[in-house]
Amino acid sequence: MDRDRSTPPAPRISCVVPAYNEAGNLDALLRALAAELDALRLAWEIVIVDDGSADATPAALRPWLAVPGIRWLQLSRNFGKEAALTAGLEEARGDVVVLMDADLQHPPALIPRMLEAWREGAQMVCMARASRADESALKRLGTKLFYGLVNRSDRVQLPTDSGDFRLLDRCVVDALRALPERNRFMKGLYAWVGFRTVVLPYVPPPRHTGRSSFSTRRLASLAVTGITAFTNAPLRWWSALGVLLALAAFAFGVFIVVEHFVTGHDVPGWATLVTGMMFTSGVQLLSIGILGEYIGRIFDEVKQRPLYIVGQREGGGWGGAGAAAEAETRPRSSASPAWTA
Repeated sequence: MDRDRSTPPAPRISCVVPAYNEAGNLDALLRALAAELDALRLAWEIVIVDDGSADATPAALRPWLAVPGIRWLQLSRNFGKEAALTAGLEEARGDVVVLMDADLQHPPALIPRMLEAWREGAQMVCMARASRADESALKRLGTKLFYGLVNRSDRVQLPTDSGDFRLLDRCVVDALRALPERNRFMKGLYAWVGFRTVVLPYVPPPRHTGRSSFSTRRLASLAVTGITAFTNAPLRWWSALGVLLALAAFAFGVFIVVEHFVTGHDVPGWATLVTGMMFTSGVQLLSIGILGEYIGRIFDEVKQRPLYIVGQREGGGWGGAGAAAEAETRPRSSASPAWTA
């Protein structure tokens, strides 16, 4: 339901920040983020979702828990970024929710710009990278192929070069929380739920400290999850390939018959037969692998295990001048309880 965004009550804003081994970045992030949110003069909260960090992330965060509005949600182990984002969305109480990374490559200074687009009617404000010049050629190629593959295989289109840095209206958050699947590809789910979306370009600054925990292997795994969890197009492609191979085999059989009865020449068979069998066997094994990926996703879904387990919660209240006391008296939208250890 749309609401009048130009009149009181002022919106409450939640910032959800998944963190995995980000001890060196949290202090700088929270200083910049709290200052930016205070300048908005709105009630705010920052939800740090610690995704089973193995470094000093909890120790770096603990002094900040005395600050009103800063909350800590510690998962019992590393469940992955998609699960951490989902946990943060379950916990967020704001009328608008901003998702951002902990490494300061998603600048807090852009939040007022995102909020302005929301006030103008957008229900989702998606930040897209204006340039990938800082990435390797291989990574740029992989990203281009991934977005091209997904956008050509499904009616739902993903904004190119977009990530998790975005602002969501409460209605979008509630729609995402209602989705039941365990194999979650958040970029696809953002697009699938729809709503009025505005894409804004931005140039990400360098990472504040440390190195990204997303290795090439994890990025490749996320891409496979994105494709298999978001679309069944690979199954259709391999069905089409099977038809093409059958037609090619039939055409080759006709060619052999014509050669034998019309020209009297026999087609040499050993090399052709072995090559054809090896090619067909490779296609079959690849097809079995694709089917296995989908069956594995089904297996995960039917087990109905929780997407994440919360080990610990700390912090609470609202930050911000003026609106904080009023915000505590306003009810949060209905939510299903998060699974807690």
